[in-house]
Amino acid sequence: MKSINVALLAGGFSGEYEVSINSAKNIAANLDADKYKVYTILINRDSWVHETDNNSIMVDKNDFSITLNGEKIKFDFAFITVHGTPGEDGKLQGYLDLIGIPYNTCDATTSAITMNKAYSKAIVHGIHGLNTAKSIQLHQKDRHDTATIASSLKFPLFIKPNNGGSSVGMSKVYNVGGLQEAIDKAFQEDSQILIEEFIKGREFSIGIARLNGKITVLPATEILTTKDFFDYEAKYTTGVTNEVTPADLPTEKNQEIAEIVTQVYLRLNCRGMVRVDFILLEETQEFFFIEINTTPGQSANSLIPQQVRAAGMSVKDFYGQIIEGTR
Repeated sequence: MKSINVALLAGGFSGEYEVSINSAKNIAANLDADKYKVYTILINRDSWVHETDNNSIMVDKNDFSITLNGEKIKFDFAFITVHGTPGEDGKLQGYLDLIGIPYNTCDATTSAITMNKAYSKAIVHGIHGLNTAKSIQLHQKDRHDTATIASSLKFPLFIKPNNGGSSVGMSKVYNVGGLQEAIDKAFQEDSQILIEEFIKGREFSIGIARLNGKITVLPATEILTTKDFFDYEAKYTTGVTNEVTPADLPTEKNQEIAEIVTQVYLRLNCRGMVRVDFILLEETQEFFFIEINTTPGQSANSLIPQQVRAAGMSVKDFYGQIIEGTR
């Protein structure tokens, strides 16, 4: 049987570059070598390259190929694991659509919409059982009156880039005095930011994927951090956060969560694997949607691989099903 040439796209233009590289290493190690011939492609602003022991081979973007040892290799499939732009916001998906190469993620439209936290919240609003925190969206070119913001929302507040990931540029503020600094920090990462009220409760993350033609909800993970919130340091520093998979939740609550996130997946027209972050409100255990991630981290200890193993599946089989389901 002829091997399928898979371009494993990693890197990108955001602060999540190294996270993406770690994801690519784990994916490459867990793709069936008998079925897939994997070529890692590093995406940078000035080049797309495949690194070998001896040199860097440029990608021909005209037909999405490389020439290796005199042989032209055209790719049959792209496995996108670029977190942030251009792999999570629809740009790579649009390019691949134009040249007719299938890929593992949501399409260009859904990727662009879900990268924008405010737009995502607007679309999922109205799903039965799903709530969202009260928020304000700001654009960098507009004037920002912190007093007006403070009078419109209840502290504490989260300030975050609207199109960012891995909590880069995110802050939690308790009064109007810290608001401007947090706004400036978020605008360093994006030209749009989201300011939303803090929801007090237990924080979770849950993976959803279409496997063998069926939407499959993975076991949820509870995020327990010693920090004030689940920021970049909490996500990627050993010992700061404890991730419990599967989360300690009653069967009825798991069923309710699965129904809600399945509707999110359908409402946003998702493909492949995505991850939904949410909070269960402290007093009532109501479901509050935080965001959806359409290219979730895939390092060995990332949440999706944890959840796949907790579901009794092998990561190798899971990635294989993602490829076969989106080819």
